[in-house]
Parts: sequence; structure tokens; C-alpha cells
Amino acid sequence: MMARRGGKRIRMDDPPPEYEELHSDALNESTSDADSPTKRMTRLRARGGVRDKPPIIDDDEDEFFAPIARKRKAPAVKKPPAERKERVERPRKEPAERAHHERIDNEREITTDENSLYYIVRHSKSPIANIVDQWIEQYKTNRETALVALMQFFINASGCKGKISEDIQYPVDHTAIIRRMTEEFDEESGEYPLIMTGTQWKKFKNHFCDFVQTLVKQCQYSIIYDQFLMDNVISLLTGLSDSQVRAFRHTATLAAMKLMTALVDVALLVSNNFDNAAKQFEAERVKSRDRRASDRLDSLMTKRSELEENMDEIKSMLTYMFKSVFVHRYRDSLPDIRAICMAEIGIWMENYPQNFLDDSYLKYIGWTLHDKIGEVRLRCLQSLLPLYEKEELKGKLELFTSKFKDRIVAMTLDKEFEVSVHAVKLVISILKIHPEILADKDCEIVYELVYSSHRGVAQAAAEFLNVRLFHLTNDMEETKTKRGKVRLPNTPLVRDLVQFFIESELHEHGAYLVDSFIDSNEMVRDWECMTDLLLEEPGPNEELLDNKQESTLIEIMVSSVKQSASGEVPVGRASNRKFTFTAKELKAIQDEKAKLTEHFIVTLPALLEKYQADSEKLANLLAVPQYFDLNLYTTNRQESNLQALLDKINQVMSMHTGRDVLETCAKTLECLCAEGSATYTRCNIARSNIIESAVNKYKDVIEEWRNLIQGEETPNEDDIYNITIALKVLSILYSSHNLNPWDLFKSLFQDVEEAQSKDNVERCLPNEALAYCIEACYFSISWGLYYVENDCEALNVADVVAELRSNLDSFMSACFELTRDGPTVQIQEAAYQSICDLLIIFSDQLGRSEIEHIRSLEYKSRMDEHLILDNFVQHYVFSLKQDAVQDETRIEELHKKRNFLACYCKLVVYNIIPTMRAATIFKYYVKCYNDYGDIIKATLGKAREINKVNFAMTLLLSLITVFKTLLEQSEDGTVSKSSQEFLDLKELAKRFALTFGFDALKNRDPVAAIHRGGIYFAANKQPDDPVRAPTRLLFLEVLNEFNYKLLKQDKKVIMSFLDKIIPPGMPSSRAEEWQPLALYRNSLLHGETDQTAPVATRRAYVRKRRDHDEDEEEEEDEEEHNDPDYRG
Repeated sequence: MMARRGGKRIRMDDPPPEYEELHSDALNESTSDADSPTKRMTRLRARGGVRDKPPIIDDDEDEFFAPIARKRKAPAVKKPPAERKERVERPRKEPAERAHHERIDNEREITTDENSLYYIVRHSKSPIANIVDQWIEQYKTNRETALVALMQFFINASGCKGKISEDIQYPVDHTAIIRRMTEEFDEESGEYPLIMTGTQWKKFKNHFCDFVQTLVKQCQYSIIYDQFLMDNVISLLTGLSDSQVRAFRHTATLAAMKLMTALVDVALLVSNNFDNAAKQFEAERVKSRDRRASDRLDSLMTKRSELEENMDEIKSMLTYMFKSVFVHRYRDSLPDIRAICMAEIGIWMENYPQNFLDDSYLKYIGWTLHDKIGEVRLRCLQSLLPLYEKEELKGKLELFTSKFKDRIVAMTLDKEFEVSVHAVKLVISILKIHPEILADKDCEIVYELVYSSHRGVAQAAAEFLNVRLFHLTNDMEETKTKRGKVRLPNTPLVRDLVQFFIESELHEHGAYLVDSFIDSNEMVRDWECMTDLLLEEPGPNEELLDNKQESTLIEIMVSSVKQSASGEVPVGRASNRKFTFTAKELKAIQDEKAKLTEHFIVTLPALLEKYQADSEKLANLLAVPQYFDLNLYTTNRQESNLQALLDKINQVMSMHTGRDVLETCAKTLECLCAEGSATYTRCNIARSNIIESAVNKYKDVIEEWRNLIQGEETPNEDDIYNITIALKVLSILYSSHNLNPWDLFKSLFQDVEEAQSKDNVERCLPNEALAYCIEACYFSISWGLYYVENDCEALNVADVVAELRSNLDSFMSACFELTRDGPTVQIQEAAYQSICDLLIIFSDQLGRSEIEHIRSLEYKSRMDEHLILDNFVQHYVFSLKQDAVQDETRIEELHKKRNFLACYCKLVVYNIIPTMRAATIFKYYVKCYNDYGDIIKATLGKAREINKVNFAMTLLLSLITVFKTLLEQSEDGTVSKSSQEFLDLKELAKRFALTFGFDALKNRDPVAAIHRGGIYFAANKQPDDPVRAPTRLLFLEVLNEFNYKLLKQDKKVIMSFLDKIIPPGMPSSRAEEWQPLALYRNSLLHGETDQTAPVATRRAYVRKRRDHDEDEEEEEDEEEHNDPDYRG
């Protein structure tokens, strides 16, 4: 037990100063693994609930704590010999077989003695218990020899080839042994068994731990008390755990912690035996003298004394190892060691709480909750969780909970999702046993996590809400509707869920909320309860749902229907879930689909009737039939309800003008008209009637409009409204249904052509109507291609294709003209999107068709057309002017711009326009990274796959374009190398260089092409004065960013090319102007020392070896490590 100074109470919430110092100095090699929790701003910290740094303890540390820490602080700065950083160069690829045999040879270098324990544990197929029994037999025969064999096992398991002499002197000088083994350790090797990857090494690690624990278990009745075995083993492991050689320290700490775990099990057994012996002794003692057996009383007293001695000895061992190993290693510089300590102390507390579940031990877990490495923080939480699940331990955790509650709550927002999940689970456990400790602000932090993008975190937060809010209680009163119908049990929970969603103020994330609860609370699938709340009038003791509550309930209900019928999680919510469903899961989904269909077939028409005037509610409710099992309409004889639904859709299409409602109607009608379904005939008739009505209305209003224009009359507001709505309905119907049988293209295109010609601007349709007209023409051409490919009869295919080709050419010509010089932005945007989509639909994939008529439909765009698209993107996407608008409007505008950029980038990715056209996009990679970085990054990767040399020249063109712009903007025609614009250009070049990955051999040609082209550009513009340097010579400093990607032999080639273009004998005057050339030349000559390759963040320690040459995986790895997310 740890001493307390001056009777003061131990302060558990404050890590000791040594912990902070070690984590700021010795841990700097590991900080890339996860951010420090003290540096991450969270909502809790912003409220002042968590300290930025744990405060320093003054004088109430344990007495033994500070002196040891002070002694160990000095050497922490010095790099241990075995902890040298691994080489950053990529390991040379070798054939898999050869690499495999070399690894086996390396293993055997440590295990030449086949009789050694290491070799036996490593290779033997015998159970570990048998191996331990054999060693025990050897120990009983000759304990010195057996001890040497055991110590040798720990040395070999550390990866050391040194051998302990069998004729060592007793008592053993473990310090001398460790010193000699350290000298014989292979310092060049960065690997040792515990960190080596592969199944065989994972198996060895498990066997190593099992061996240590089994050894103690098999020796627990006598050998561990002989004051020889355990004294020597503990002394050796303590010394090794204090070594500066990482392999010794890691291996010995693991062995020592497992040894303590095994001793804890023995202590627990001895403690139980002691209690039983004490009870037996007491029972025998209280017997009357004539019934008491004196010899039995003596034997029980002797047994109790022996067990008490054994218990004291085990406690002595545990205390010594805890103070000598754990106290120093729990804050080791190696995260793996810290994680081991936290995992094992949790086991001790769970198995032997009467000794270890004490504030003096709990504080170490509390301090380590602040660790910078996610894996260590995770181990802390995993150690605490089992403790909080036991009701009997509640009292012992009260002080710890009150001290570290804020930190645990803050960890629910951890950067590592797995840590966050476990933190939420721990908060749930705290809520169950100490509900009064959690304040409302603590709970609010967890509440918001139901909207997390990580599914595991969100579901854990939902479980917290289930425990705190959304659960049925016995005191809930039964309520009835106005007509006396008893409300379902989940009614109060659904009401609370609606209110919770409204108060969250995240009204576009209903699907996220439902997904969080769908597996843990049946209320989100209680559709009968929800429809009752919407349709039934409230009873005398019920509150009426207001408009906001009704809209929210409908959104939750429809999201639940969608996920139940499809099994798909919301878009954007990360999950480890596999993409294919098992047969059991598919059966469950089908059952849910049938269940919801049976319910909503009956209730949906009534819901549509009630909310027919509310477009927001209708847009949600009309989506429900998209998830129906349509066959149930006939099998359940519900044709009347189907007709009622179709009538409602027809009514909505004629009454409403909102785009969301109309699009949902069109999509639902498409789903109801699925070919092959039992409802197809009835639904198809209804669809034809709806389309006929929309077409007739369009024809009427367009005829009236044209008559007004021909009569030189000015259309009034009603005329403008009517033509706009008619075209809107037509365009939306066209998006889901083929309206070409009604022969609308000529009429639609007539208005597009008039707008493009600009002859009679006053005759043009209103801007919004014309945009819908362009959309309708696009859908008409798309459906035309679908008809040719799928339904067209061979007899008239030539005529159909000829007409489609004519329509395509005319429409594309008009759209290019409207994109270049349209009357309004809205029309330009509609024309641009139609062009981009049609270029992909009618791309060279049609040219590869086996059918001649389809091959003739391929559209080949021209260079001038590419320029029009490029200019549109430059003007509308990358315009840097910022209007003062609301955040919501700005986000919508950004979304639209991202869509425009993605349309253009798709043309590059599919090789429809030349990769060189992307140069004007790539130049914004750094400047606009926050808005468009992900799109440009993906385009860079795909463009590289098309043609690496062409891709390289595109990058060069981007850099040249920016450099020319800088020259034009400067007053004296030169670029200042210290200007921010030029530094940004160099940063852009650096980012471009990273896209080529690690493998310089694969990228020889493209990198060399960049250098040749860049040198030619830099030297191409010579000034009139022969003494002066070329105007563009500074561009060589930009090229410098690509130097480390050149192979040594290629640097010589580039040097020769440089000397041809710019002779080496430069004038001595104006040396500053020629400095970029000198720097570039020196970089080529000494690049391997002067110019180092940027090293991406790696794992904290040794990287996994590759056993096979897999090019595809390697390229993915390069993409991941060489092109990290840019942070401006």
C-alpha cells in the first residue's frame, strides 16, 4: 500500500508533474498518433468545465514517487541506443519466397539452442501447461540450471542473442547480466518479437503471456514461496524494465505485469482459503471441550498461520513489483508499455478489489486518461468499465468518479472514435450507479453525439438517452384519444423524442437520429403509435401537437420507414458495417417491409388527406410508398386504397407547385409503375392520365403565350406564372418518366433556340421557365438514347437515330452558346449542367458499341467548346468575390459551386476533355483547399492514372500559369521571391510533388518531363542585356520542389539538359539574379543531402513489413501517406 505524506488525502484528479514532463519531452516521437486531450477544444472546455492542463500536485504525492521520478528525468532526454528511429527509405522489394526464408533465418539466429525455453515456446505444438510442467521437473532436479533457462527465456524473448552463463555466482548479480546482454544486443535491429507482425509472432506473444501466468499457477503451492525463484525472476524483470533498450523494457514490463496478474489470482485463492480456515478454526474453537478435537484445532491454527504467511509474502511481491515496475512504466515513453500497464491494473482491480480497488491505485488510471495516445486512453476506459458494472464496487468508486468525471465526459468527444464509444459507455455506467454526479451540462454533451458521423458513437449516445430519458416507467399514466381509443405504451416516448429533436435544432438530420436509435429502442419503429398521434384527436389529458411537432414526427417516421425497408444507414455516417447483407438480415428487412406496407396501405391515404395543403409534410409522406411491397396491395385485397393513393398523387400534382413535392410525386409514381408488379396496369393508367394532364396544360399555356407575343402584347404576372409552372411540372415528370411519345422536343427546343439567337429578346420565355425548358430538352434527349438502346424496333431505328442525332447537335450548340453568353446566370447554369451530363452520356462508350447506329451517336466535343466550359468554371466557381449573405445562403451557394466543379472534373476523369484542361483547376488546389480540396485531390489521382507524363505536364502548366500571372501583376515585370504569392506557388509545387508517391522508379518519366519543361520555360525569355538573367529564371526555385523525386542517374541527365539550355559560365556581375540557377544546380548535384524528401506521418514505431509485391496496394499506400489532408 502506498504511503501518504503527513496524513493528507491523496489528490487523484491531478497527474504528477513528472507525468506532464514525460509527456511533453519523451513522448514527442509518438504525438502523431493522437492529439493531446489538453489541446483539443471541446464544447465542455469552452464552457470552462475541463482544465486545459491538469494542475500540478504540490506536496501530497507519495513519498517514494518524487525521488524516483527526479532520478529518471535526466536520462529521458538522451536517446536510448535501441530506440533509434527507423529508416524512412522504403524497403527494397524482394521475391516473397526469398524474403520468407531470410526471416526464418533471422529467427533461428536467436533460437539456435532447440532445448531453450524460447525455442520450445516459439515452435512447440505442446500445450503451455506441459512445457511449464517439464520446466518444473527440471527446477526440482536442479533449480540453478532451471533458473538460468528461465532467465535466458526472457532475454531471448526480447530479441537478444546474448547467452547467460550457466556457472553464474549466487546470489545472482542481475545488473551485471543486464549490462552484458545490453552490450550484445543488436542495436541496428529495430524489431523484436513483441512488435513483429504476422500470425506466428502474434501467436508467440500469446504463448509468452500464457507461459508466465501458467508458471505461477503451477508453482503456486510451494515453489513461489521458496525465496529463490520469485526473488530472482522479479529482480531480473525489474532490472530489464528499467533498461534504456526498448526491447528489454517492453518485454520485461509485459512479463512483470502478467506475473502480477497471476499472483493476484493466487492471492485471491489464498485469501479465500485463509477465510475458510479462519471460519473452521473459529467453529472448532467454540465447541465444548468434550467435543473439541485438539489435534484438529492445532492443524487448523497451523494452516491459518501458513496461509497468512503466504498471503503476506504474495502481497510483499505485488507491492514491490508495483512500486518498482508499474509506477515507472505507466508513464513510459513507449505507448505500448503504457497500454499494458493500464490493461493489467484493470484486471487486478476487477479480480482482487479488496486490495487494488483503492484510490491510491485508481489515481494512476485517472492520470493516464490524459494520455496523448488513443490506444492508451482506450485501455484506461476498458479497465474502468467492468468495475462500474458491479454494484458491490459502487462505494469504492465514488471519490474517483467525482474527481475524474469531467475528464471522462470530455473523452466522449475524443478524436479516436473507439475511445469516444467507450467513454460514452462509461458515462452510462456512471449514470446507473451515481446518477446524481452527472450535471445537466454533462448529459447535454452526450446528447448531441446521437448526431455524430460515426455510427458506433451515435448508437452509444442513444443508449445513454435510453437509460436517462427514453424508457418506460411504471408511473406513466394510460392516456386515451378523444374517441376513447387507448394510446399505445410508446406514445409518451415518441412525444419526448419529437421534443428532443426540435430542441436539438438540427432539423435536417432526422435520418441520423433514427439510425442512432433503430437497433436499441423500438419506439422509432412503432408506426402505429406515430400515425395515431397524427390522425387521432387528443383526449382530455393530452396536449395537441403543434405544426412543428407534426412536421418533426413525420420526418422521424419516414426516416424510420426508409431505413427499415432498405437496411441502409444514412449517407455520410461512417460505419464498419459490411456492404452485403446475410440471408438472415435480408429476411428481417423483408419482414419489416411487409409490416410497414400493411400498416401504411391503410393509413397513408388518410394522412395525405389531412395534410394535403402542407407541402413540407406532403414531401415526406409521399415518399413512403417508394418502400412498399407492392404485391401486398393485391394479396391483401387493398386495391381501393391503391386507387385512393393514386387519386391523391394526381390531386397533389395539379394543386402543388413546390419542387420537393412534385419531385417526390414523380419518383413515387415511378416506383408504383414498376414493371412486373401486380399493380402495374392500374398505376400505369393513372400515370398516363397525370402526364396527359400536364402535357395538355403545357400546350395550352404555351399556345396562349405565343399568341400574346405574336400579337405584341405584354404577358401579365398570371401568364408568366402559368407558363413557368407548366414547364416546371413537365420537366420534373420528364426526369422520371419518358414523355417522348407526346412529341414535345420541337416545341420545347423552339424556345431554347429563340433565347440563344437573341434576335427577339422580348419573345423569350421568363428566365425560370426557360431553365425548366432546357432541363426538359435534356431529359428528352436522354430518354431518346434509352429508347434506342432498349426498346427501338430494328425497322425504324435509322430514322429514330437520325432524329436523335439532329436534336442532340442542335441542343448542344444552343447550350454552348447560352453557357458562353446567356441572358442570366440561371440559364447559363442550366445549360452548363446539361452539356456536362450529355457529354458523359454520349461519350466514346457509344463509339465502342457493337451496333452501328449507336456508334453514330457519339458526340466529340471541340477545343472551343472546352474553352467555354473552362471559362464558366473559372468565372462562377473560382470567383473570389464574397457577397455579404447569410450563412445558410452561402452554404447553398458553395454546394452549387462544388456541383459545377464536380461536373467539369468528371469530364477530365472520364477523358472526355484533355487532361491539360484541368491545369486551370489544379492551380487552385492550395488556395481553395477548404472549399474544393477533396474534389481536386480526387481529380489529381484519376488524372495520374490516365497518363502519368501527360499528368505531369498538366501540373507544370498549372505552375507556369500561376507564375505568368505573378509576372503580369508585378509593376517591374519581375517576381519577388519573398512575396507571399511566390511562397504560395512553391507550396503548390510541393503539394503536386507529393502526388507522385514514394516509388521514384515508377515516376521517372513524368518527373523528368516536369524538369525539362520547367527548365525550358525558365530560360526561354532572354532579356536584351546579355549580362542579365532570364526573366523567368526564378521559376527554377519552384522546380526545386520536385528534385527529391529524381533518381540519381536522372539528376545527371537533367544537369546535362540544363547546361545545354543555360550554359554554366554565367557572368559574375548581377550574381543575385542568377542565384536561382545556382541553387537549382547545387540541388541536382547534392540533392540527396541538401534536399530531403518530406516524410509523411508514420506509425509511432515499427512499420509492418510487406511480404508480397502488390503494386495496387502500394499505390493506395502512397496516396494515403504522401497526400495527407492539407491544413491551411
